Amino acid sequence: MTRASASMPRAPDIRFRVEPGDVPAEKAARRLHLTPAAFEACKVRLFMRGFPRPDPDTGMYDLDAIDQWRRRRHPSLFSDLTAGGEAPTPATPKVDLVERAREGERLRREAAKGRRHG
Repeated sequence: MTRASASMPRAPDIRFRVEPGDVPAEKAARRLHLTPAAFEACKVRLFMRGFPRPDPDTGMYDLDAIDQWRRRRHPSLFSDLTAGGEAPTPATPKVDLVERAREGERLRREAAKGRRHG
């Protein structure tokens, strides 16, 4: 290193940080504190509950939309996110998973019973 280069200031590699607005699926998963595999496994159920879908061209997820979605799950805490401070109406009706499991078990038993007697 020469004396001239030692006294000359060096330009930083990154001049300023740019916060991403859109991120790939693994970063969206991390925002929900999920592994990419866990996010992939529950993605359809999240979409059914109104989770923001990825951009159709880039496949990236909007972090601001994810944060809004997360807050809207708790309207009593974040009423400023809803029109008039009212709880948002869900896009799809709530599904009682326990009731669905019971119904599935009942149908399975009936089908098995029908095979034995039929």
